[in-house]
Amino acid sequence: MGTILSGRRMRRNRRTDWSRRMVRETHLTVDDLIWPIFVLDGENRREAVASMPGVERVSVDLAVREAERAAKLGIPALALFPYTDPDLRDDSGSEALNPENLICRACRAIKAHVPEIGLITDVALDPYTSHGHDGLMEGDEIINDATVARLVAQALTQAEAGADMIAPSDMMDGRIGAIRRGLDAHGFDAVQIMAYSAKYASAFYGPFRDAVGTNKTLRGDKRTYQMDPANTEEAIREAALDIEEGADMVMVKPGMPYLDIVRRIKDAFGVPTFAYQVSGEFAMIEAAAANGWLDGDRAMMESLMAFKRAGADGVLTYFAPRIAEKLKAEG
Repeated sequence: MGTILSGRRMRRNRRTDWSRRMVRETHLTVDDLIWPIFVLDGENRREAVASMPGVERVSVDLAVREAERAAKLGIPALALFPYTDPDLRDDSGSEALNPENLICRACRAIKAHVPEIGLITDVALDPYTSHGHDGLMEGDEIINDATVARLVAQALTQAEAGADMIAPSDMMDGRIGAIRRGLDAHGFDAVQIMAYSAKYASAFYGPFRDAVGTNKTLRGDKRTYQMDPANTEEAIREAALDIEEGADMVMVKPGMPYLDIVRRIKDAFGVPTFAYQVSGEFAMIEAAAANGWLDGDRAMMESLMAFKRAGADGVLTYFAPRIAEKLKAEG
């Protein structure tokens, strides 16, 4: 039997639960969670999203109940996304500017009943356009500057409805600065901006597009504005521009396939950095767990710990209520 001459045995610190807890380097708490919720029209309605087991679209009144549940669990914020009636979608995404659209009604209702919870609203046109793209189109081309002007109007509509944080996910050039100037000029200088700074043209968004109804409408793909999965330096440049333009925090999307990007951005800028554990990541874990191929709860917790270990200050995750309940039970 060999002898370890240095006397250093790394396993000593791993032998017992109490010791492992004492030397644990990374900690996950409920404060790290943002819960994305899908909203649909009607009253007392729930619709299952088939490709996201356990996730539902909910009507505004039930979104208020989910907000109450989140507040009791200590989840700091919700991210709201609409399932817009196809009859309300058009080429210009005009429903995005309607002060009575789903997101605006949800914001007002939740703020009236659960004022303490943070509300993060998505700024992009894809849930509202008949072609499924995040911006305005001329032929097959996404028009950047005209889209930015419309995104500013969308952000103002959401801020007026009570959104605490604007989260532009469109990836148009210059939109963060334009939205910041627009918010400040209209008295919304306290409204925060979480920029989707490194949003990749990913295959992992499919179930989300089912949830908001854009899989059926999307014409072509989004590679002319979302980032190439092969690039890392570009992500640093994108984050730098967003921070310079006034972003309060930045986000990387998707999450686990891009943990290297999370770490690089956090190390480079030291700003609040978030990651989105997207629908495809969620669906893979749930599907594997349903088939008995892995322990779903352990995989869920391990995946969130990976985000924290990579430097994320928080994670948008559909697991948020389950994780919060588990953390609460563990005391």
